[in-house]
Amino acid sequence: MSAIIIVLIILVVLVFIALIKTIQVIPQASAAIVERFGRYTRTLNAGLNIVVPFIDSIRNRIDLREQVVPFPPQPVITQDNLVVNIDTVIYYQVTDARAATYEVASYIQAIEQLTVTTLRNIIGGMDLERTLTSREEINAALRGVLDEATGKWGIRVNRVELKAIEPPTSIQDSMEKQMRADRDKRAAILQAEGVRQSEILRAEGEKQSAILRAEGEAKAAALRAEGEAQAIRTVFESIHAGDPDQKLLSYQYLQMLPKIAEGDANKLWIVPSEIGDALKGLSGAFGNLGSGMPGFNTGSERREEPPVD
Repeated sequence: MSAIIIVLIILVVLVFIALIKTIQVIPQASAAIVERFGRYTRTLNAGLNIVVPFIDSIRNRIDLREQVVPFPPQPVITQDNLVVNIDTVIYYQVTDARAATYEVASYIQAIEQLTVTTLRNIIGGMDLERTLTSREEINAALRGVLDEATGKWGIRVNRVELKAIEPPTSIQDSMEKQMRADRDKRAAILQAEGVRQSEILRAEGEKQSAILRAEGEAKAAALRAEGEAQAIRTVFESIHAGDPDQKLLSYQYLQMLPKIAEGDANKLWIVPSEIGDALKGLSGAFGNLGSGMPGFNTGSERREEPPVD
C-alpha cells in the first residue's frame, strides 16, 4: 500500500513539473528561443505559450527594449599624432532574437569592439581641433558603420553619443591659456569700444550743447539789438514829434559831456569839435533870454552918463 502511494506521489510531481515546462509565460517586450534536441525550433513571443516538456527547452530569453550601454574611455590617436580618450554611449535594440542568439556569440562585446575599431578609423583621419568640434559628424559616421555591421546580428543601433573627448594634459593647459587670452582680448576690445562710444556720445553732446548755446546767444543778441533799435526809434520819434530847436539840443549835448567823462579808467578827456557850435547856440539862447528881461544889458550896449557941471 505504501509503495502505491509513493508511486502516485512521484507521478503527481512529474505531472506538475511537466505542466510547468509546458506552459511558458513571456513578458511584454521580450522573446524566448526554443530548441528541440539542441536545434532551433521557434521564437516565443510575449504572452502564454505551450511547449513540449522534456523535448523543447528554452535556450535564451532576450529583452527587446532599447538598451543603453556605456563603454569605458578608449585611447585614440588623431591625425596629428595626439592621443585622446573618448567615452562612447551606444543605444541599440534587438530586432531579431534568433539572429542575436545564433549569429554572434556575445553581441554586447561585439558592438564594443566594433565601436572601438570604427572610432579609431574615424578619428585617425581628423586632427585634434576638428575632433573636438565635430561631434555630430563623428556620431553620424559611427552610427552608420555600426548599424550596417550589426544588422545581420539582429541588432539596430539607434544612436551613438560621444560622452567625452579628453585631450592630453599639456594640450588642455595650452587650450586653457589660449581661451584665457581670447577672453582677455575680447574684454579689452569691448572695453575700448565702450570708451570710444562714450567719447563719441560725449563729443556729440558737447557739440549739440555748443550749437544750442550759440543759437541762444544769437537769438538773445538779435532780441537785444531789436530792443535797442526799437528804443532808438521810439526816442527819435518822440524827439521828432517834440520838434526841438538847435538851442535845446546844444543844452542837452552839454549835459551829456560829464557823463561821458565818468569812470576811473578815463584818464584823458578829449573835447569834441562840436562843443564850439553847442556853446555858440547856448550863448545865443542866453543872450535872447537876457534882452527880454528889464535891467539886463548885454556887452554891446553902452550906458550914457549925464554931463558933469
